[in-house]
Amino acid sequence: MKKDRIDKRAIVQRDNETYAIVPHMAGGICTPELLRKIADVAEKYGAKAIKVTESQRIAIVGIKEEDLDRIWKDLGVKPAAAIGMCVRSIKFCPGKAFCRLAQQDTISIGTKLDEIFHGYSLPGKMKIAISGCPNCCTESWVRDIGLIGTKKGWNVVVGGSAGSRPMIGHLIAKGLSDEEAMDLVRRIIEKFKEYGKPRRLGRLIEEIGIERFKEEVGISGA
Repeated sequence: MKKDRIDKRAIVQRDNETYAIVPHMAGGICTPELLRKIADVAEKYGAKAIKVTESQRIAIVGIKEEDLDRIWKDLGVKPAAAIGMCVRSIKFCPGKAFCRLAQQDTISIGTKLDEIFHGYSLPGKMKIAISGCPNCCTESWVRDIGLIGTKKGWNVVVGGSAGSRPMIGHLIAKGLSDEEAMDLVRRIIEKFKEYGKPRRLGRLIEEIGIERFKEEVGISGA
């Protein structure tokens, strides 16, 4: 039985023969050059499909194990953190750069958080979503950490999950600036890492209680 190749960032597929890989593209923002390269590489190595993922990335699906090194070399981009215990993805909507409804700049803060935390090793996997307005197109309420843009700044929610036990996140802060929101995200991630035991952030909050968690990350109220 084949297993995921974490060293090559490759996920074994249902046929137990081929793999999928995911080139990293922060927030799904991609150049025409990279799109062409993904298409060319998929064709060159006989991929079975190219799949747009829910994490705002493009997976090359159904490739041979012996081709993995050559494929990554041809792509010339770093792998996305699609497997492993780490910050898996940081999703963000178009925000004020493009969307008429947006109330905050998602691309700026999302890109900065991606640069700092994408692939950051943790006791459990973590997903972060940033929405430019309360419509929450990136589903911030059901991510481990969610930022939601309002006219007064960023609202921050924690402990959400869209998995087999769905959970709505807890609102722990309102009206934060970009710098304040980024600092709070950092404190949440570091606190989660401190606890060490493998689990999702929402399970940790269930165990210790939201009020204690807020206190430990320096939040007195929301």
